[in-house]
Amino acid sequence: MPNYYTLFWLLPAILLTGCSRKVTRHEPAGPPNIIYILADDLGYGDPGCYGQEKFPTPHIDRLARSGVRFTRHYSGSTVCAPSRSALMTGLHTGHTPIRGNREVQPEGQEPLPAGSFTIAEMLKEAGYVTGAFGKWGLGYPGSEGDPLNQGFDSFFGYNCQRYAHRYFPAYLWDNDRKVYLDGNGWTGTGTYAPDLIQQKTLDFIRENRDTAFFVFVPVVIPHAELIAPVDSFLEAYLGKFPETPFQGSPGADYGPDMQIPVYCSQPAPHATFAAMVRRLDHYIGEIVRTLDSLGIEENTLIL
Repeated sequence: MPNYYTLFWLLPAILLTGCSRKVTRHEPAGPPNIIYILADDLGYGDPGCYGQEKFPTPHIDRLARSGVRFTRHYSGSTVCAPSRSALMTGLHTGHTPIRGNREVQPEGQEPLPAGSFTIAEMLKEAGYVTGAFGKWGLGYPGSEGDPLNQGFDSFFGYNCQRYAHRYFPAYLWDNDRKVYLDGNGWTGTGTYAPDLIQQKTLDFIRENRDTAFFVFVPVVIPHAELIAPVDSFLEAYLGKFPETPFQGSPGADYGPDMQIPVYCSQPAPHATFAAMVRRLDHYIGEIVRTLDSLGIEENTLIL
């Protein structure tokens, strides 16, 4: 098994799944690629490497086992936007201008100011190709806080963290245009957005294999709403745990009267959470395997 140096950063509400770089006997030809994975509402006790025994997380555990874990690294804030602002800018929460989840209608959050200097801008100045795939939440589409105006060459996912509470959204953003998802329309469950975002992440890695790249992957899993496709991940845990069904408000469930601001009902929240974390772990395994297949794992950091 490859020998990785891994920085495994823990946050109480958000987990950075690890930072790994394979050790080689020769200096790499250029600067390392960087993949920065941010899991939304994954607690520090949820991966198996920290003692959780209800379901396996082999790919996360492998990164932790092969490297170095940060066990006293905390979130910059209690909620999404200021935490992400602190991570993107390197500023203490008392200095970042984003202090809360201030909403902008019809879609998005208060934007990072134009004068902000993000890690994406820093790396772009150093010659990196930059991409973000997942949930942004730091500026409504077209604003100064839009990821395309904060140092990212490519973006695919949810601009608005409020919309990211839905795993079968009507659309996602592909740079500056909406991409409507087959079978969804806010009322159907045809396309599970995290799976599509994962494929776009892997495509970006493949397309930029020959240049230094920075990939920010703010995964929406396993933040509520708790919902997962009915597949092997979910079926493995149905009936395995005691469950207290969650009943959404009227209009919460997918259908003609669905309202976006509320979470859908969930008859098996524990099984669904387990399935979502297993899916996240699977995504991480896919990223590592892709790097290996491209022959660039020796010069890639995974955080």
